[in-house]
Amino acid sequence: MSVQIIKEGGVPAYAVMPYDEYLHLLGKIEDAEDIQEANEIRARIERGEEEMIPASLMRALVNGERPLRLWREYRGLTLQTLADRVGISKSYLSQIETGDRDGSIDVMKRLAAALDVSLDDII
Repeated sequence: MSVQIIKEGGVPAYAVMPYDEYLHLLGKIEDAEDIQEANEIRARIERGEEEMIPASLMRALVNGERPLRLWREYRGLTLQTLADRVGISKSYLSQIETGDRDGSIDVMKRLAAALDVSLDDII
């Protein structure tokens, strides 16, 4: 790496290098930042603070499928089991899942808690 040091008052003030070398160095810095972020995510997963979800679930969510139903099924819960945990009827839960009925904020918060997801994840 060829770097020219420019001094002001006898003290190094600037480092000048060829642009290609600058871009290469910038790429290495970005790679190091990406590695650090990946390591932080891995540590949060190991501590149970983050959760990895399968690509199939992510695709279904991105494709606009009903998130409440997807999360319930992903968690391996039946309509009845989730309804019982939240204290609502199975038919009410089914209507919320299909969009035939809106769940109250309180019910939606309880559903999110029972599924261990954020409220945003199921609406």
